[in-house]
Amino acid sequence: MTCPPRREFLITLALTGPAGAALAQAPMLNEKDPAAQAQGYVADAKKVDAKKWPKYAAGQVCSNCALYQGKPADKAAACPLFAGKQVAGAGWCNAWVKKA
Repeated sequence: MTCPPRREFLITLALTGPAGAALAQAPMLNEKDPAAQAQGYVADAKKVDAKKWPKYAAGQVCSNCALYQGKPADKAAACPLFAGKQVAGAGWCNAWVKKA
């Protein structure tokens, strides 16, 4: 077995790098996941049961939470509460904390 020439390797790496990164992207958090249910996570904050989660206030969404690890305009990003998963920017959970 021979190794490809360095130039060929670098070209292949350059062409597959972004695709490889997209494949490695974390999966979305499922609302039925036990950790999600424990925190009252919903992918659409408009569907929060305010009787069950009285801490919720209109306008609170994952993308404006201090724990959200993406940009405010991102549709989804990581959250340290749900390791290895992404949360919806339009979502909400009971751990929501206002960004400073």
